Amino acid sequence: MSEVGDKQKEYLVPGISTYYQDPLILSHGEGRRVVDLGGSSYLDFFGGILTVSIGHAHPTVTAAVTDQVKRLVHTSTLYLTEPMVDVAERLAKITPGELHQSFFTTSGTEANETAISMAQLATGHGEVIALRHSYSGRSQWAMGLTGQSAWKLGGAGMSLPIRHAYNAYCYRCPFGKTPDHCGLECAQDMDEFIRTTTSGHIAAFIAEPIQGVGGFITPPAAFFQETVGIAKKYGALFIDDEVQTGFGRTGKPFGINHYGVNPDIMTFAKGMANGFPIGATIATKAVAQHYVGPTISTFGGNPVSMRAALATLDVMENENLTENARVTGDHLRQGLDMLADRYPIFGDVRGKGLMQGVEMVRHDKVPAADLAGEFLERTKARGLLLGKGGLYGNVIRIAPPMTVTISEVDEALAMMDDALSSLYAAHQEIHDVPSTRIQYQ
Repeated sequence: MSEVGDKQKEYLVPGISTYYQDPLILSHGEGRRVVDLGGSSYLDFFGGILTVSIGHAHPTVTAAVTDQVKRLVHTSTLYLTEPMVDVAERLAKITPGELHQSFFTTSGTEANETAISMAQLATGHGEVIALRHSYSGRSQWAMGLTGQSAWKLGGAGMSLPIRHAYNAYCYRCPFGKTPDHCGLECAQDMDEFIRTTTSGHIAAFIAEPIQGVGGFITPPAAFFQETVGIAKKYGALFIDDEVQTGFGRTGKPFGINHYGVNPDIMTFAKGMANGFPIGATIATKAVAQHYVGPTISTFGGNPVSMRAALATLDVMENENLTENARVTGDHLRQGLDMLADRYPIFGDVRGKGLMQGVEMVRHDKVPAADLAGEFLERTKARGLLLGKGGLYGNVIRIAPPMTVTISEVDEALAMMDDALSSLYAAHQEIHDVPSTRIQYQ
C-alpha cells in the first residue's frame, strides 16, 4: 500500500469506495489518457463517471478558467456575473421544448433536489414517482429517489413520499417479455401503479433517459411517451435527469431527444463543465414562476465553473462532438457486439452513443459481479480504465470523453478482447456459458 493509500485509510471515511484491489492514484492527464504516480499511462474510458466530457486538461477550458481565476473566483447567487447569465441563456437556447429559466448549484444531487422542489411548488402536490434501478444522488431526497438499496445509506429517504415504478430493464424484464415481443407492459403498468400506490395527485415523474449507476439500462423508443403521458394524467410534471446523458453523450443533444417527449424540468451536472463542480436545473416559465424563494446557492453559479461550462459547450459545438459521439459510439457498439458473440459472459450490450454498458453473467443470466470486478482488474493491467455499476454490480460501464477517436476505440476494444481471453483461460467454468443476448428493436 502506498503512502497515499495509507493516508486514505487513516483519514477518509471507509464508505468512500475506490476501484481496484490496489487503488489507482492519478497524477495528471491529457486528452483521453491519464497517468498515475508511478508513471503508468491509461486510456480513460470512464471519464470520471462521464464527467470529463471533452478530455483531460482541454486547452480551451484551461485558458477560460485561468483567465477567470485572475478576475473573480466567487460571488454566490446574491450577485450577478456575466458568465452565470450567459450559461443560463445558452441552456435556454439549446434545450428542447419550452425550457427557459435556470437555477445553478454544484452537483447533480442539488440539481435534482431543486427540480423536486420546483415541481412541488408548481403543482401544489408532494408525491414523486421515480424508476427502479435509478440513481439521483446522495442527499436524503436524492437517496430516496434512488431505486437501488445499496445507495440508501442508513435507510435514507425511505419515509419520503416517493414511489418506484417499473423501468424498462429489457434484459431482465419482470413481465418475461423480450424486445421483439414487447407490449410495453412495464410502461402501461404506470396507470395502475399510480392508482394503487399513491394518492393520485402527483408532483413529478423523474427519470434518466438512460440509467447511469443503474447499469446503462436503456428503454425502448416508446417507453417515455407512454409513461410521461400517464403521469401527466395525474398532474405530474416530467423531470428529465440528464446528469449523465446530457450534451451529446448519447449521439443526440440530450438523451431525451431519442424518445420524442419534452420535459417540464431538466437537470444537469457532470460533463457540462468538463470536471468543474456544477449543477443546473432548468424549467419552463410556467413552472419557474412558482419558484420565488427566497433561496440562494453559495457556490451555485460560481464564475469559474460557469466559464468552464461555456468553454466546454463551445468545444462541443465547434468540434461537432455530438456527431462524433454518434459515429464513434456506433463503432464501439459494433466492437462490443462482436466481443459478446465471442464471449457469451457478455450477456447484454446496451446503450446509445458513447454510453455503452455490458452486463456480465453466468448460466441463466446469473449476475457475475466477481467476473466484472476481475475484468476491470485485467483491463487496468493492460492500460484501460472502465467503470462498473448496476444493482448487481455486474455491468461494465464504458463512456470515454466525446473527443475520442476511432483508433482509440479500436485500441480499447483490443485491450478488452485480450482481457476477456485471459479471463476465460483462468475460469474453465465460464467456457460453457450459453449466449443469453436479446435482440433489440
